[in-house]
Amino acid sequence: MKQIFLILTAFLCVFCAASCGGKPPGTETVRLYVSASDAYAQGRFSDVINILQTQNKFPPALILRAKAEYFSGNLEKAEKTCRSALKLRPSSFEAAFYLARTLRESGDIAGAQKLTENLLTDNPQDIRALRLACEIALDFEKFDEAVLFLDRAAEFSAESAMVLLDRARLRWIAGKGEQALEDISRAKAMLPWDTPLLRSIINLETTIREAI
Repeated sequence: MKQIFLILTAFLCVFCAASCGGKPPGTETVRLYVSASDAYAQGRFSDVINILQTQNKFPPALILRAKAEYFSGNLEKAEKTCRSALKLRPSSFEAAFYLARTLRESGDIAGAQKLTENLLTDNPQDIRALRLACEIALDFEKFDEAVLFLDRAAEFSAESAMVLLDRARLRWIAGKGEQALEDISRAKAMLPWDTPLLRSIINLETTIREAI
């Protein structure tokens, strides 16, 4: 199942490359990207870097390599690879996000702040960008501003909770009661306790528990 997902992801990347006016990657590039994605999912970051070392024209491959370099602690290479990805695809949120993280950890707080502000301008509801903005605000000892960023992140996290609730219902319909309860538990932890949805959440949880 995971391999199928990775292949579908790769072909989605191919479609995106074509729709954005870029040249679709060849079969070998797709094969390497799928292999690297599998290695990344297993935390084998050095393998990811080695597999994608020569892939410098396909933005998804560059972004994946940059992330592997970042998590391997090679900030200099991660920054360079992120910039290469952005040169090919300036609109890439993922490349800009990891470039901002890399700049912050490299000590360029001002550069990271500027990038993060740009990310939030286009993606004001992105929780990862809001958390990064909070961390940067703390770097500048702007504690009130940091709290505001976290408040916004907490507000938008409710949408993620709703996704889990929707999946819980589908899993319950599919006869996967235990997995449905796991989703409900995670959703309850993410939603504010005063939400009007709490009663329906508890009712669904009770129904499932009684049935299983």
